[in-house]
Amino acid sequence: MKANEPQADNIKRVVVRGTNWVGDAVMTVPALRELRRVLPAAHITLVSRPGTADIFIDADFIDELLVYDRAGLGLAWTQASEWRHRRFDLALLVQNAFEAAAIAFLARVPRRIGYDADRRGKLLTQAIPLPIWKDERHEIFYYLNLVAELERILYGASEVESVESAESTESNGPQFALTVSADRQRTAKEFLREHGLRPDAPLVLLCPGSINSRAKRWPAERYAAVADHFTATGASVALIGSPAEMEVSNEVSLHTINKPIVLTGQTSVAEATAIISVADVLITNDTGPAHIGSAVGTPTLVIFGPTNPLTTRPFAPNAEIIRQKPDCAPCMLRDCPIDHRCMTGITPEEVFAQATAMMSHCRSEVTA
Repeated sequence: MKANEPQADNIKRVVVRGTNWVGDAVMTVPALRELRRVLPAAHITLVSRPGTADIFIDADFIDELLVYDRAGLGLAWTQASEWRHRRFDLALLVQNAFEAAAIAFLARVPRRIGYDADRRGKLLTQAIPLPIWKDERHEIFYYLNLVAELERILYGASEVESVESAESTESNGPQFALTVSADRQRTAKEFLREHGLRPDAPLVLLCPGSINSRAKRWPAERYAAVADHFTATGASVALIGSPAEMEVSNEVSLHTINKPIVLTGQTSVAEATAIISVADVLITNDTGPAHIGSAVGTPTLVIFGPTNPLTTRPFAPNAEIIRQKPDCAPCMLRDCPIDHRCMTGITPEEVFAQATAMMSHCRSEVTA
C-alpha cells in the first residue's frame, strides 16, 4: 500500500480547470488520464470553455463536463458559487490564469493546486513552481508534471515520472488518444454526404486558417494547389475551420480549379472532431485541429513555420510535420515582419507527396 493512502481516500470530488484553447486542451489529455489513475475512485469534473469542452464529449477519463463561458466578474462569482455547491475536495488548476485560482479560493475548495503563475500563488494551498525545462520539452510534459506533483503530495512518490521520461509515442509514453463514438462518426459521414462527399472517394481535409496568428498560415494559393492535386486523383477535398477563418477558406476555394467542399464555420468543435476522425488525411497549420487529428488517429500533416515543433507538435505516431527552417525560425511572432520565408519555402508538391505517403502507409497498416 502506498504511503499516506488515507489522504487520497478523503478526496471524493475533484474539479479540474482546463485550458482555453482546443490544441492546449488536447495536450492535457495525458495528464487527465494520469489523474484518473492517481484518483481512480474520485468523481472528476472538468471545467472547460464552450467549444473546447466538445473534444471531451466521449472521454472515459472524466465523469462530468462543466462549461464555463467567461464573460466578466459576475460569471466568475457564479462559477465560484457552483463549485462551492458541489463541495469539491480538490481543485487542480491546469489553466494558469489568476481567475482560475480566484474561483477555487472563493469556492472554498480545501485543496487548490496549480502552477505559481499570474501572481496567484497566495490563493493556492500548493503553488507548484514552473519547471525550469518548460520551454525545452513538449507541452504535454508541462501538464503531466502538475499531476506528478499532486501524486507526490498525496503519496510521497509519483509513477507519472516514468511517463514523463518516455519522450516517445510508444505504448509506454503519454497516452493522449481521444475517442469518437460510432454514432458520432455515422452522423459525420451523413453530414459529409449531404454536403457533396462521394462515399467511395478518399476524404482529404484542409485547415488553412489559424485564429491567433497570421504568421502560422501557409499561403492560401498553396493550399489550393494541394487541393487540386488531390481532386485530380479522385479524392474529395473539404475545408474546415471556425467562422473566424472563413475569409482564408474562401481565398483557398477561389484559387482552386475544382472547388472543394467548404465546411468552414458550419460545424461545432464536436462535429469537426467527428469529421476529422473519419477523414483519410488532415493537412493543417499549427493550430487546434492538428492536435485533434493526432488524438483521434487520423493521419495528420502539420505545416510548421514560426512556431516551435519541439513544444507544440502533435504528439502521435500518426502525425508528421513539414518544415523548412530558416535562421529566423521559430520566432513565435503573429505577423511576419519580412518575407514569410518559413512558410513560402514549403512547396505544394512537397506537402502533397508527404500527405499521400501518409495515406498509403495508413492503408497498408489497415490491410496488413
